[in-house]
Formats: sequence, C-alpha cells, structure tokens
Amino acid sequence: MKKTLLILAFLCCVITSSKAQVVGTDIGDIAPEIDLPDTKGNNVVLSSLRGSLTLVDFWASWCGPCIKEQPTLLKLYNAYPDKFSIYSVSMDTKKPLWLGAIAKGKLPWIQVSDLKYWKSPVIGDYMLQSVPLNFLIDKNGIIIAKNIHGKALEDMVNSLLIAQ
Repeated sequence: MKKTLLILAFLCCVITSSKAQVVGTDIGDIAPEIDLPDTKGNNVVLSSLRGSLTLVDFWASWCGPCIKEQPTLLKLYNAYPDKFSIYSVSMDTKKPLWLGAIAKGKLPWIQVSDLKYWKSPVIGDYMLQSVPLNFLIDKNGIIIAKNIHGKALEDMVNSLLIAQ
C-alpha cells in the first residue's frame, strides 16, 4: 500500500511539473517581462497589458521593413481598440529619430526604448537577432505566435478577436 501511494505521489509530481509553463520565447511560453521607459520617460511594464491580446513589436526607425509594416499594425490597432494592444520596443539609439518615426507614422500605441540598441537587456530575454521581430501574446501573457507579419498577422488577430 505504501509503495502504491509513493508511486502515485511520484506520478502526480511528474505530471504537474511537466505541465508547468516557463518564461521564454517559444510558443506556449510566458512572455518575458519588459520594463522600459516610454517616450516621456515613464516605465511601462509589458504585463500591465494582460487581459488583452498583445503584439510585442521590436522595431527601429532605420528599419525599412519595420516602417512598411506600420500601416497594418495601425489598421489592427484601430479595429480592436479595447481588445488588442501593441507594445513596441525600439532598437534606436537616438531619441529624436525614434520620436520622429513615431510622429511620422502617427503610431498611437505604447512605445518604449532604453535607447541602448543591441546592449538592451531585452535582447537576451527575447533572443533578438534582427528587426522586425514580434510576439503575439494572449490575455494571460502566453506566446501564441511569433515573427508573424502582414496578412498572416492580420488574419490571426482577426480570427482571435472576431470570435470574442
């Protein structure tokens, strides 16, 4: 009887520990926390957006493909103002260039940057090697897609939010 209970206890531990989520950048992982200053110098934590579908978007003012994607992001952001958030992390080093790109694109969502370029701590946390790079996270902070752009991003966001 003792042996059976020990085996059952061991199996319960294995089953529950194998289902535990980890912080990481794979689909199914909890998105790593980001805590960076916005355009006014106030820190904004990524987890403050829990409760809505959120796109974590890594970009830079000098990145052509990043700028090209902004109309799609603006369209999605405006289509679901209460259900979809964007948390953009800039890899810029010069604040005037960063702010200029935000103004030119008329980007109303959260914009953060420590202006440290590739020396920013988020680089390691998100294994960033180039921009653009993005992560779509659900209302609980779980990564459900990554590096999804254009029509594929639009279709996924639409399918997730129209159903709500």
